[in-house]
Amino acid sequence: MTEQIRTFVGGDIFDGQRTLTDHALRMLGAKVLALAPRAELATEGTVTDLGGDLLAPGYVDLQVNGGGGVMVNDGPNPGDLRRIAAAHRGLGATTILPTLITDTYQHSRDAIEAVRAALAAGVPGIGGLHLEGPHLSLARKGAHDGRLVRRMERRDLDMLCAAAADLPVLMVTIAPESVSPDQVAELAGAGALVSLGHTDADYDTCMDYLEAGARCVTHLFNAMSQMDKREPGLVGAALSETGLAAGIIADGEHVHPAAMRIALGARPEGIFLVTDAMAVAGTGDRSFRLNGREIRRCDGRLVLADGTLAGADLDLTRAVNVLVADVGIALDRALAMATSVPARLAGLPEGIGALRPGAESTLIRLAKRPDGLELQGVL
Repeated sequence: MTEQIRTFVGGDIFDGQRTLTDHALRMLGAKVLALAPRAELATEGTVTDLGGDLLAPGYVDLQVNGGGGVMVNDGPNPGDLRRIAAAHRGLGATTILPTLITDTYQHSRDAIEAVRAALAAGVPGIGGLHLEGPHLSLARKGAHDGRLVRRMERRDLDMLCAAAADLPVLMVTIAPESVSPDQVAELAGAGALVSLGHTDADYDTCMDYLEAGARCVTHLFNAMSQMDKREPGLVGAALSETGLAAGIIADGEHVHPAAMRIALGARPEGIFLVTDAMAVAGTGDRSFRLNGREIRRCDGRLVLADGTLAGADLDLTRAVNVLVADVGIALDRALAMATSVPARLAGLPEGIGALRPGAESTLIRLAKRPDGLELQGVL
């Protein structure tokens, strides 16, 4: 079938950085042909009137543990990855990093092979892989299975370096308690995106790991050393050092809106949204299992039996709405935190998270409601 030119008019268009009014967008299939003021761009092909809705690039989520009823840890296999990606596409996240939570060496290897296979099969929406653990601090394990937390060994490092050279994106969350600066330097040199998290590391240690090659912080404020007047910890490092980007779970449960406001005031750039989504994403399921433990869904939270938060019951449209309504930031910035900021950090192709003439992009359509944005669908 020959692809048809399609022109979008009649609504605002967010290009990854700013919202453009009175503009038109011309597409050929997934390729952006032109984005220009409405008066300068003649309609061509099929014309879609947005009716006041907002058009934006699909969301980018660098921390997705599951969706569609399955966890990455369940297999992992290409079929489950396809199911997870489809569930998040239905929620507007058109590029994700499937995330393996702390597990065995073999499960990590299986996850790498599953992502390789999914990419070779052309599964839409898979941007790479995020391994969150097992090389974390036992004291800051959160919902991770403490029996599986361990120090990084040579075979782990070899496996990760090979995967970093092979996959489009390999993000690895580590704690200084279990990984040395030399190991971080080797990972970063191989192309891995090294993120600090699940750690009690002090500020000076975090600076050493930044110098070694770490470039990110996993779910800012959660499962990490907090900021004190004499010991800024990992939170202080993330808020004071522009060399460290940071993901944040903006569900209003993991981080208080005031804390998010302070963080975003300290860091005008570099903070991005993640969902930390679990198997229930995109479903009506009330519970699921992780490493043999039941996790329950209740009142917008996911918890273990003892009440420990275990991931988030969140999608990125809701996170954007929380940032705008509860934190008080501009919509443009909130949308950028869900699109272009994580895409740029991960080094994803140009059309992911942004609309650029000549690049291919997947679009989402958002209705403007009195209480915030509402996803209308993926185009």
